[in-house]
Amino acid sequence: MDCTINLVWSDESNRWHTETEDVPGMVLDSNSLDALIEKVQLIAPDMLEANCNYIGQINFTFITKYTKTIRATRDAS
Repeated sequence: MDCTINLVWSDESNRWHTETEDVPGMVLDSNSLDALIEKVQLIAPDMLEANCNYIGQINFTFITKYTKTIRATRDAS
């Protein structure tokens, strides 16, 4: 089974979170990108078994999206 997991940075909460249609019901977040990837790998197999009756190999594709909002200021010189 192939699963694409979007790992999205929230500038508002200063945390990473998951977005996916491939693992029904999975909503995870973390301060660390590496920690979030580990959480996904630990939790997704159980969720796929519980929600989809799937047991077997899972190929993860992780896509990161980091958006940062800044405010431009005028140079006073």
